Amino acid sequence: MNRKEMNSGRKFFSEYVTFVIHRFNEWLNFRNPLFLFFLIAWSSNTHAQKVVKNSLPSSKIKNSTFNPSSNPTKTRKSIQNEGSRNSNTMIQNVNPMLCDPDSGICEIPLDTHDVHSSGVEKSSPVTSSTEKASLETSASEKASLEKISLEKAEKPIRIIYYTDPICSSCWGIEPQLRKLKLEYGDVFEIEYKMGGLLPDWSYNSGGISKPSDVAHHWDEVSEYYQMPIDGDVWLENPLSSSYPPSIAFKAAQIQDEQKAIVFLRILREMVFLQKKNITENQNIVDAAIQAGLDPKKLLEDMPGKGLELFKADLQLAQNLSVRGFPTLILNNLVFQTERVYGYKPYSVFESAIIKLAPLTQKKGYSKDWESLFKRYPSLTLREFSELSEQDSVASEALLHKLVSESKLTELKTKNGSMWIRKP
Repeated sequence: MNRKEMNSGRKFFSEYVTFVIHRFNEWLNFRNPLFLFFLIAWSSNTHAQKVVKNSLPSSKIKNSTFNPSSNPTKTRKSIQNEGSRNSNTMIQNVNPMLCDPDSGICEIPLDTHDVHSSGVEKSSPVTSSTEKASLETSASEKASLEKISLEKAEKPIRIIYYTDPICSSCWGIEPQLRKLKLEYGDVFEIEYKMGGLLPDWSYNSGGISKPSDVAHHWDEVSEYYQMPIDGDVWLENPLSSSYPPSIAFKAAQIQDEQKAIVFLRILREMVFLQKKNITENQNIVDAAIQAGLDPKKLLEDMPGKGLELFKADLQLAQNLSVRGFPTLILNNLVFQTERVYGYKPYSVFESAIIKLAPLTQKKGYSKDWESLFKRYPSLTLREFSELSEQDSVASEALLHKLVSESKLTELKTKNGSMWIRKP
């Protein structure tokens, strides 16, 4: 082969590589710079290297941490985090109040290392988020879960539920959780943990930079989840943080775990339906009284024991790589783990239970309206429809009939209603 033929071959090879790179760039939409760097290393052709480098934003070349000779664990984390930052639903500068309806996740930002005015350090999880219902458990996560399971192992499955009082996606899974408790409550215990969704308003991303920006978003997710949410609270009496009601919940747990869950439900009804600012002490006291708690003790415990328990929840969230809410971590007695991450249909929750306890039998329960409202004094339309296993049209007709018969009261909002059992 003479020199001319060799040059011609190299030119053809260069053009072919250029074509392939352009096509991959279009496919990747610049979302995998690591792959392109592999192409740079593989190709010895100067022209091809120029094409690759010119195809990438300079910031991505400069900020890339890929180094084959570096620590492999660190490299994997860098790649994993890069993938998360460029995901459609999980962006680096995510705003915690911008919950993604499609993934059903309210995600906390990656770069939250500041100390909030309440004295609680903002969480800074070290791994990326994912939409998978089941995740591989790291050694540190497994150790944390084993410790929790060994402390309280009265039932075959233990669920760690990370949530937040103002998480709209968490409000969206209330129907699923209530049904799960009715059908499988005999085989699992659930422990509620607070994740600290909104430390303050120092975030400015995702089109949300101030409380009033949340109003329209809440109205949208209300329709998506078919759960009543009135976003006008962010226009009329906005919350400065979700930390005070979170700490109040931890203080309520000191008194009584079950009453604390009722307390959390009341707080959510206040903020989502009644447009009440649940950071205010008066609203916290009112919710405590309704839940049968001692409001004076609760307020006393908040700055001390309640705050410490909240800090412990944030630390555990780091250990368990919790990146958003809702996150349910299910763990059985032999330390097998399933995760349900974000808003998911009931079948996903049920499947996680069955995977960890294959011999579990679904428990039947009474689906008549009296039995349901005896167990849960307040129900939204979607909750009643889910639990009674009736379609929404039939459910709504029955609920209105019961109101006309003075057996229930209806709390109306601009985005739906909630029905409440009369004493």
